[in-house]
Amino acid sequence: MTERESEFREASGMSNAEIIEELRKFDTATICNVVATYPESDICLKLYDAWYGEYYTNQSLRCIYPELGTFCGYAATAWYSEASEDYTKFDDWKLYDHVNITKKPAILVTKQTYPPSLVGGGLFGGNFTTQLKFLGVVGVVTDGPMRDYEEIKPMKFQYLALGLTSGHGPWSLRGVNIPVTVAGMSVQPGDIIHMDTCGAAKFPERHLPKVLEYARELRKREIRHQSRFHDPNFTYEKWKESVKK
Repeated sequence: MTERESEFREASGMSNAEIIEELRKFDTATICNVVATYPESDICLKLYDAWYGEYYTNQSLRCIYPELGTFCGYAATAWYSEASEDYTKFDDWKLYDHVNITKKPAILVTKQTYPPSLVGGGLFGGNFTTQLKFLGVVGVVTDGPMRDYEEIKPMKFQYLALGLTSGHGPWSLRGVNIPVTVAGMSVQPGDIIHMDTCGAAKFPERHLPKVLEYARELRKREIRHQSRFHDPNFTYEKWKESVKK
């Protein structure tokens, strides 16, 4: 049995919770690479079109607490906008019920929509974050700003958001447990979300063992590749020759 086959057998025997925790050792770029970014690779699952598959967030989001490192978990989803009599508004408990039954750890992916006349407000603050953490949420991905930066910081709770703000107005919860697209990433409830300083990526839960197997293999290959360039005996000519083989 090869080392790679042994690692796949190990990953296949791990619980999903164990795999999710192991995936926190990898950056989100690595997850993108094995999910879709390099379709020509033998260690890419090719789950989405590399450019148009909507499997990762774009540069509009900011990692609010980069010192916290990488998070991974199951997607809960919601949609918020400003309050209006024209909208069907759901009771807040609909969100809490959804989050409560989502597998843990959970990451809340929240779409926010506002008319052009509004700049958006701090939907997520200290109170909301405390409630979400109580329900097993470890982070939020949202295309709006958040607030209460200092209050939330000790909670070790991650945000990918547009930035920071101080206020807001009345809200409408317009959808829960629905497909959402946030910063270019289209998410279904229950998807696996992997997030770090550079952004977030998603993939279906059933691919957890393979994602871990391929991420481990990719790391080994990248270490071997990069180590050559630190070798004082490695030359430009040797580099070109190695590519030809």
